[in-house]
Amino acid sequence: MTRIGLISDTHGYLDEAVFKHFENCDEVWHAGDFGAEVASPLKIKSNGKVIRGVYGNIDEQEIRNEFPEQLVFRCEEVKIMMRHIGGSPPKYNPETRKELLEHKPQLFISGHSHILKIMYDEKMGCLNMNPGAAGKHGWHKVRTLIRFIIDGKDMKNCEVIELGKR
Repeated sequence: MTRIGLISDTHGYLDEAVFKHFENCDEVWHAGDFGAEVASPLKIKSNGKVIRGVYGNIDEQEIRNEFPEQLVFRCEEVKIMMRHIGGSPPKYNPETRKELLEHKPQLFISGHSHILKIMYDEKMGCLNMNPGAAGKHGWHKVRTLIRFIIDGKDMKNCEVIELGKR
C-alpha cells in the first residue's frame, strides 16, 4: 500500500499546511508549475519521501533540468502517466491523446487548469486526476490538493483537501 500526496500549480508558494496533510504519505507527486523556491523545500521538508514531478509551463530551467515534461512510471501495479498540460476527457490536447494511446496508463495526472477534477475516462480506460492549484497565483478561488492510496491495482480512499482561499 502506497499513500500519495498530489499537488500542482504552487507557482512559487508552498503552504506549510501541505506538510501536515502529507505527513502520513509515502510519496509526494507534483503535477507542474512548481515556481521558484518550491522544489527544494518540498524535498527537504518531506523527510525523505519519494518526490515525483513534471515541469510546467511557468517553470524555469532549474526545474526543467530536474523534472521531465512527462513521467510514465508504475506505483505498485498501477501504470501512471503525468504531464502538466493534458486536458481532460474527452478534450485532451493532441500530444496528450497520442501519449495516452501509446502508454495506456490506468491513472493520468495533470495540472495547469487550476480546476480540481477526478473523473474516469471510459474510452481510455483511465482515471484522470487534477489536484487543482495549491498556490496563490491564478484564477481559482480555493487552494486544493489530493491524497489517495494505491494498493496493488486499486486506487482508493481519495481525499480532496482545501487549503483555504487563494
